[in-house]
Amino acid sequence: VQLQAYGGGLVQAGGSLRLSCVASGSTSRFRSIGWYRQAPGKQRELVAVFSSAGSTNYADSVKDRFTISRDNAKNTVYLEMNSLKSEDTAVYYCNAVWVGVSFRYDYWGQGTLVTVSS
Repeated sequence: VQLQAYGGGLVQAGGSLRLSCVASGSTSRFRSIGWYRQAPGKQRELVAVFSSAGSTNYADSVKDRFTISRDNAKNTVYLEMNSLKSEDTAVYYCNAVWVGVSFRYDYWGQGTLVTVSS
């Protein structure tokens, strides 16, 4: 399984960006798929994910500003980020969780840097 994330960049506060995560195969086979981020000096944290049941989960800090969506035909998950703040600056990682009978494995993309200037 390969996850390729792209779409990061430099944006001014209040601006928008859309991240894309392209999976090597159907995204529906994963228990969950979505986005995490890691800011300098901080732990990696959940941003937004889809569960296998199709529900979504967002970090409180991004609710009402970020939207996760997917295009199953393109094996792609998107993260639309609006009203960006300086505290959104981080490396954003695509994550997919595979769950078997007795194991769980996390797949990670290479990360894409989002820098929000104030």
